[in-house]
Amino acid sequence: MTIDWGRRYLMCAPEHYDVSYSINPWMDTTVRVDRDRALAQWDALVATLEEAGAAVEFLEPRAGLPDMVFTANAGLVDGRAFLPARMRHPERHGERTWAEAWFRGRDYEIRDLGDDPGIVQEGSGDALPFAGTLVAGYRSRSSAAAAEALGRLVSAPVLPVDLQDPRYYHIDLTFCPLDERRAMVVPAAWTAEDAARIAELVPEALVLEPHEAATFCANAVVVGSTVVMPACPPRVGRALEAWGFDVAVADVGEFVKAGGAVRCLTLALDVTLSVMVGG
Repeated sequence: MTIDWGRRYLMCAPEHYDVSYSINPWMDTTVRVDRDRALAQWDALVATLEEAGAAVEFLEPRAGLPDMVFTANAGLVDGRAFLPARMRHPERHGERTWAEAWFRGRDYEIRDLGDDPGIVQEGSGDALPFAGTLVAGYRSRSSAAAAEALGRLVSAPVLPVDLQDPRYYHIDLTFCPLDERRAMVVPAAWTAEDAARIAELVPEALVLEPHEAATFCANAVVVGSTVVMPACPPRVGRALEAWGFDVAVADVGEFVKAGGAVRCLTLALDVTLSVMVGG
């Protein structure tokens, strides 16, 4: 049974993309970004998503906001509602204005996380739906208090997951829903207690080995039965194919320089959390 979301995405062209500051362990300002190559990779990702059957809409890039290309962090979509992110780092605060304007211009209801400065939440990068539950990461980039705030704004139960490994600073680097029963997971990035909770939630998990997780293969999106991923280690590919999935590899190596891959570059627009309760 395929998941009922992941066929519409919001993306932002890498016109101003760069690694001009460091806000995660992968970002090294001494490493040069090849912007022409980044644009070619981004165009190829758009084409791959569309070939798999997804529709892609576009957010206009803005100068001075190099990470705006990572639209997953813009917020969360719940039907015709948009929950704007509250970014931890000031370098990304300016992105909210443009993301919120895009959704307001299309008549989305805006649901705000509130004024509590202790609530930091970085969009779908740290909140992914699985089988009736919103799996929400916290520590490096989103706060523990954000899970409770999300619970007040959506009707789905929220499962907080403590991301103890700073390399995997968002949940979307460690958890990829595949269908209603299966997901790719990186339990080594979580506390033992949260790994046990995810094991209870996911009936069939593809547990990634450390060298596999380091390829960012969990930072993938699923369009029907096609898994679009930045890399596919051999064992992972065999497991996915045995489950009936097709694998489409989209090289996004220029964006990995900033700690992001396929999921980071996309924001699912067809998620409806309000009808998820009960699975």
